[in-house]
Amino acid sequence: MSDITSLYFSTPPVARFVLFPVLTVATAVFFASVGVYTEMLAIHGFFFHYSMLLKFPPAIHRLVTSFLITSPDLGVLFDTYFVYNYLSQLEKSNSKFSKKEDLIWYLMFVGGVIVLVNQLFTGAILYLHGLLIAICYTATQDQRGMQAHFYVVTIPAQLMPWCMLLAQLLFSGWGSFLLGLTGIFAAHLHDFLTRIYPEFGHGINLIPTPGFLSWILATPRLRNMGYGTGYAPRSDSGSRGGPLPDSWRSKGPGRRLG
Repeated sequence: MSDITSLYFSTPPVARFVLFPVLTVATAVFFASVGVYTEMLAIHGFFFHYSMLLKFPPAIHRLVTSFLITSPDLGVLFDTYFVYNYLSQLEKSNSKFSKKEDLIWYLMFVGGVIVLVNQLFTGAILYLHGLLIAICYTATQDQRGMQAHFYVVTIPAQLMPWCMLLAQLLFSGWGSFLLGLTGIFAAHLHDFLTRIYPEFGHGINLIPTPGFLSWILATPRLRNMGYGTGYAPRSDSGSRGGPLPDSWRSKGPGRRLG
């Protein structure tokens, strides 16, 4: 476990997200929310509005930070747990996400739809609850016939996102409820374009995983394996590493002149 932890924190941020998408998202959600609610960070730096893309430089990073803030108080723990739990289910057991790049593309697509729909219709500026409902909806689609626990109540697994949506309505009001609905819409749209239409409409996957994500994972330092992802050394030359080019080192031992 210590080796995994050391590897996680020693990996550059972009590669860390590629290698450990679930752990990275959950960690970012927890620490960003704790920072905001302890007033160490200003919440103004996290929300998103389309006008921020029209400034120079455009605040593109807010398309990510707007998904990092949970509900206050116990919501920090519960929302972080739900994010980690359902993303783990998608990564480990959902057949649509057999590769890490598929899960990363799913988060990018669903997140983009949530932002777009809310900017057009609801005016919401923070989107974690929409994403949480979306990943719950996707994770439970393959669990029909199974049971799940919603706090102290046992329900059919496929009803979990609807129960979470109802809880948002009761505890956070209509704004949070509408945000959750956009999450269900985004998750269902992804399911329709990648599974329902190809299977039942005899078509093709309309939003395949972009090649650049697969290219990132295909680099020598990031290797997909059957039991996980390996982190390869930066050089395969082993003890032959050094400042000299390979062509110089391959010419045999040196000779002293004079």
